[in-house]
Amino acid sequence: TEMFPISTERIKEKLGLKVLNEAGERMASSGYTGDLLSWVMGRVEADAAWVTVMTNVNVIAVASLRDVACVIVSEGASVPDEVVKRARENMINLYATDMNSFDAVAAIANIG
Repeated sequence: TEMFPISTERIKEKLGLKVLNEAGERMASSGYTGDLLSWVMGRVEADAAWVTVMTNVNVIAVASLRDVACVIVSEGASVPDEVVKRARENMINLYATDMNSFDAVAAIANIG
């Protein structure tokens, strides 16, 4: 799509995201939203900005396996310390927002 790539720094700035773990700027080549981890694992593209309400450590495993640019936890979902620790260990950009998933994805799409 024309709006991509977008740097994770720009996404973070434009959406006013809370930083839970910063692992270095990446270029997001697409956006994705999904909460069923087995579904996401088979479909999310590498370098995607992934929006989800899921907050267990398996999110970080999927993010790492699929090499996403960042994970954005939406809807103000509480992220356990263990998940932040795993994001740090796996060099995953992990952000949070109070926006719902639809609004977060729309905001990313509107950056470009």
